[in-house]
Amino acid sequence: MNKEERHALRNSLRNARKALSNAQQSEASSELAALVADENFFKHAKKLALYIGVDGEIDPRPLVDLALSAGKDCFLPVINRDTQETLSFAPFDAKTELIENQWGIAEPPLPEEDMSSTDFDVVFVPLVGFDANCFRLGMGKGFYDRTFSFKIFNRRSQPLLVGLAHDCQLTEPFPTESWDVRLDAVITAEKIYRPDTA
Repeated sequence: MNKEERHALRNSLRNARKALSNAQQSEASSELAALVADENFFKHAKKLALYIGVDGEIDPRPLVDLALSAGKDCFLPVINRDTQETLSFAPFDAKTELIENQWGIAEPPLPEEDMSSTDFDVVFVPLVGFDANCFRLGMGKGFYDRTFSFKIFNRRSQPLLVGLAHDCQLTEPFPTESWDVRLDAVITAEKIYRPDTA
């Protein structure tokens, strides 16, 4: 798959998720949160990283609410101020004020000390598309792949990387690059995909 074909696939998947109605979006988000809430990895997790949904991404807010009400520590991604190529993570709760970054994505203020990407139990990851083997097609900027590149060499290392998606974002297997980080699972409103059971 060349660059143009990858770009076309991205656009097609983004259009599919943006075509969902507000009611479909809301229902999918609630069903996904209920599915995640039953999973042991979520029940036992103490530190979670999530994200703010944009551009038709499945909205993790019901999941954030569940996590906060269960007393879990929640964090949101922030573009690393030093490298501008990786992600840092900042604490988030109901009182946190968010500021839009250069791509219009809301971010919390960065704390004085960066938190290590290995300190989380679970990181919920946005995506444009995914295949049944849990390879992720992102927006093409590579932030998540660079931040969690150590998982390429040790898939069992912390944290658990879990993609959140609409069912319409499942696609046929696509060629991957050496820097692509495979997710430990992808969860939609209807199903949990795990690479070892694909």
